[in-house]
This record gives sequence, C-alpha cells and structure tokens, in this order.
Amino acid sequence: MSEVTEKEIVRGGQFLIKETKSDDIFTPEDFSEEQEMMRDSVKEFIDREIWPNKDRFEKKDYAFTEESMRKAGELGFLGVAVPEEYGGLGMGFVSTMLVCDYISGATGSFSTAFGAHTGIGTMPITLYGTEEQKLKYVPKLASGEWFGAYCLTEPGAGSDANSGKTKAVLSEDGTHYKITGQKMWISNAGFCSVFIVFARIEDDKNITGFIVENHADNGITLGEEEHKLGIRASSTRQVFFNETKVPVENMLSERGNGFKIAMNALNVGRIKLAAACLDAQRRTISGAVKYANERVQFKTPIANFGAIRAKLAEMAASCYAGESAAYRAAKSIEDRINARVAAGESHQDAELKGVEEFAIECSILKVAVSEDIQNCSDEGIQIFGGMGFSEDTPMESAWRDARIARIYEGTNEINRMLSVGMLIKKAMKGHVDLLGPAMKVAEELMGIPSFDTPDYSELFAEEKEIIGKLKKAFLMVAGSAVQKYGPALDEHQQLLMAAADILIEIYMAESVILRTEKLAKSKGADAVKEQIAMAQLYLYHAVDLVNTKGKEGIASFAEGDEQRMMLMGLKRFTKYANLPNVVALRETIAAKIVDENGYPY
Repeated sequence: MSEVTEKEIVRGGQFLIKETKSDDIFTPEDFSEEQEMMRDSVKEFIDREIWPNKDRFEKKDYAFTEESMRKAGELGFLGVAVPEEYGGLGMGFVSTMLVCDYISGATGSFSTAFGAHTGIGTMPITLYGTEEQKLKYVPKLASGEWFGAYCLTEPGAGSDANSGKTKAVLSEDGTHYKITGQKMWISNAGFCSVFIVFARIEDDKNITGFIVENHADNGITLGEEEHKLGIRASSTRQVFFNETKVPVENMLSERGNGFKIAMNALNVGRIKLAAACLDAQRRTISGAVKYANERVQFKTPIANFGAIRAKLAEMAASCYAGESAAYRAAKSIEDRINARVAAGESHQDAELKGVEEFAIECSILKVAVSEDIQNCSDEGIQIFGGMGFSEDTPMESAWRDARIARIYEGTNEINRMLSVGMLIKKAMKGHVDLLGPAMKVAEELMGIPSFDTPDYSELFAEEKEIIGKLKKAFLMVAGSAVQKYGPALDEHQQLLMAAADILIEIYMAESVILRTEKLAKSKGADAVKEQIAMAQLYLYHAVDLVNTKGKEGIASFAEGDEQRMMLMGLKRFTKYANLPNVVALRETIAAKIVDENGYPY
C-alpha cells in the first residue's frame, strides 16, 4: 500500500469531523470465511470445555483455569496475535478481536486469564522486546507452555501508574538489576512463568519495564489468592520482590520507557476488553429470553409481557451497537497497521503506532461496552426475578463478573477524561482539525436557522443528519470549554466527563447506523427491519443523553446570553423532525428475539 493511501485512511478521532460512508466501515457481516471458521472453533471450545464447567470457576478452582488455558494454547488460541516466526498464527487485528470476543462469553474468570496472558502478559514482549527476547519467551507463551502476568499496580499506584515505588538497582558488576517492591491485583500470578514488571531505576522520571522469570528462589513471594466479588477463579495475588535478580538483557525496551509500554498496552487492552464483553452480552440475552419463554405467570409466558419485551429489546440494541463499534474500530486499526507495514515499517512498530492512533476509540469502546454488559446482566437478573438472585442460575455470576470491566484497563472515569483529552491533544498537533469545524458551529449559532423541509425519503436520511448535529453539539460544548479554560480544562473533570459522554454516544450511534445501512443495502430493508429498529432505538437514547449532558456542560461554564444561545443551539442539534415510536421499535426487536428464543444476530 502506498504512502498516499496510508494517509487517506481515517485517523483516530476524525469520525467527529468527517462524514463516514457505510461502505467504508467493516462490520461483523464482513467476516471472511477464515474468520468465521475461527469464530466457530472458539465457540465450540467454549461450549465444550468452559460453559459446562461454570460451577468449577465459581468455586474458585484455579487449577481448572490453568488447565483450560493450556487447552486453549494447544488449539492455537493463545497465539492468534503472535507473528508466525514466534510460534503464533499471525492473524490480523480483527481476527484477534474476534477470538477475544467469543472466548469470553462463558465466564469472566477464564476471560480474565486469557486476556491477561495474551494481552498484557505476552504483547509487551512481542511489541517491545529485542529479537533475542522474543525468540526466548514468545513461542512458549503463544503455545501455553508458559503463562504471563503483568505487574504494574501497587498499593499507592493505580490510575497514577507512573508513581510506583518498586525499585530496580543495578548490581556493582553491571550484570543484573535487583528489583524490590510490592505489586497487587496481579492476574495469573498463581500459575504464571513470566512477569512483566515495572520498576524505577534511581530517580528516573519514568518507570522501566523488565521481563522477570518466576522463580521462588529468586526473592519472589506471592500473597494469598484474593477473594473477589466476581471472576472468582481468576488467580489474583499480590507479588513481592525482594532483591529479585534480573539480567540486564531482560530490560524491556529502553530505560525509562516503561510508562509508554504500560500506556500502549492499556490501549490494546481497552478495545479487547470491549470485545470481551460482547459474547457475554449475547449469552446473557439468550439466557434471559429462554427463561422468559419458559416462565409462566398469569397463565402466559412472561416473554409476552410488554415490560419484559422492553428489557429484551434494550439489551439487544446495546449489544448490537457494541458489536458495530468494536469491529469498526478494529478494522480501522488493522488498516493502519497494514499500511505502515506496506510502507516499510516492522510489524512491531506498525502495530504500536496503529493502535496508538486509535487510542480515543479504544477508550470510548472500553467505557461504552463495559457499562452495557453491566446493564445487560442487571436486567438479566430482573427478568429471572427471584431466581436471578440465586447462584443456581447464570445471571448472578454474569452480573458479578461484569462489574470488574468498569475498573480494569483504567477506570471508566479515567477513560472518559482521556478520550476528550487525547482528542484535544490531537487537535493541537494538527492531526485532527477541530478548530475549523468548531468555528463554523459558532457561526451557525449566530445565524438564522433554515426552515426548509428536508427530504427524508431515503433510509436513515434523518438519522444521519441527526448524527451530524450531535457532532456539532460536541464541537459547541467542547470548543467553548477549551476557549474558556485552555490548559486548565483538565481541572474541570465533571465538564470533561459530560463532554466524553457526548463523544462516546456519537461514535457508538454512528457505528450502529452505518452498519445497518450497509446491511440494508446488501439485503434490503425489509430483511433487516429488526436491525433497523435496534439502530433507531440506540440513536434515540443517544440523542436524549447528548441533550442531558450538553445542558450539564453548558451550565457549568456559560452564563447569560452565551448560555441562552448555546442552549438554543443544543435544542436545535438534538431535535427530531419525526420522533420515532420507541414502543413500536422495541416491539419489533423483541418479537424477533422471543421467536428465535435467543440473540439471533
């Protein structure tokens, strides 16, 4: 691929200022035959090995988690993202997302072990390691012979990851470092072979990464297994290092580069965490539908009641939107990686820069989908009623497992603020032109609105116009906030959170509209009426939320005439010409789900 083509690929954050066409996005309906075969293989493994043994995970059978991971390694699932020269399958970014998606549906315990190993346990060596380090460690990690863990968090260093106190002291003969410190919440600690450890050398500003083999006779001790709300069979322990010797050749990347490694690892982890919530939603919806069809009250299945059907429809719409946005972003990342490789970069550098380019979208997805799975599992419990609160049904464990997703890979609060902060930094670097569009919105607010009757005869004509107006709402609020506070905007966290919610809804709603438009073009609108209803339902809620968060943001920094003008603009930007019949949309969605007795998309 030429350099020119590479530049034409959309950049991270540009969705806000560029109109994206449905033909230009990737959707789950675009999976190749190879990807469908991989998906089916993963589903078959989960249904055979994991789902029937859910009770073993809930009873904290850590040994079974390790055994299941070894089986996943034998089938090649642990090496999907690893280049072939290091023992992996060398598949593209979309395929790695696909495996992460479907391997995560049965239990959060196995999902966490898988994600910690393949992501933050293996990926830092694959992307930052020397050739010698990759040849030594990655093949064993890709096959499941060894397992990896990631030691970043400390008692005093969580979201502020660079504040860790763990020290690395160079030996007098210069052959090794001695690492001393305490790490906590370390997934896979109980059975890992290799730790990725972050420590500070002398008084360096930034931490440094190290590859540390797990040998008990080398000053490494483990705390007891943590007893957690969910992910009960995910081995989670504290790890103590007491002058643990690490050869100098096991430094990962350069001295002081650990913070960058940690942040880039989190970018990948965030989008894959979103994927890891998707099949959990599908299974939760399907379980809730089956129960609703079987549970009879007042002489009829509760699936016939409107209150239950509304819940099922909302659960399905959120899942469908999450799929749409996650795979759209995954393909954007894959295209950027492929373009960089074609331009002569190593796969290592191309993947790092490709994911980093879409860090905004990664944070958006992490927040949106982690909150959707929590809401989905909560409604699943409600549909089951009293039985949902019992450990004898899968909803209770699904709810507990879902709760951690809003915390890992940076809390949702941190990711909300990051998404807006990164967008503003991109604008300041000239990577995304926010100033020009924001000025046009300001001019539009001063002008007289058009009273022409638009033509909404084409499918999604009004919906796409609304998406464009929601983007104007964000530019109005964020642009004015930046103008008022400048660099001090970081200090106004509640305002940033409100702006982030608007940004998130724009990306998610646009993704689901574009996916469905593409699907309708290929199959005909009549054949995908339920998907159309889900897209319209999701957008309806997005518009409502943008209106609410927009008012909250505007009121926090604007007064008098400025406030009145912006509120009038917000009303204009969140107004439907033809308000959708939400009850009818939900009924269309629910009828299909209830008839199919599960999530059918």
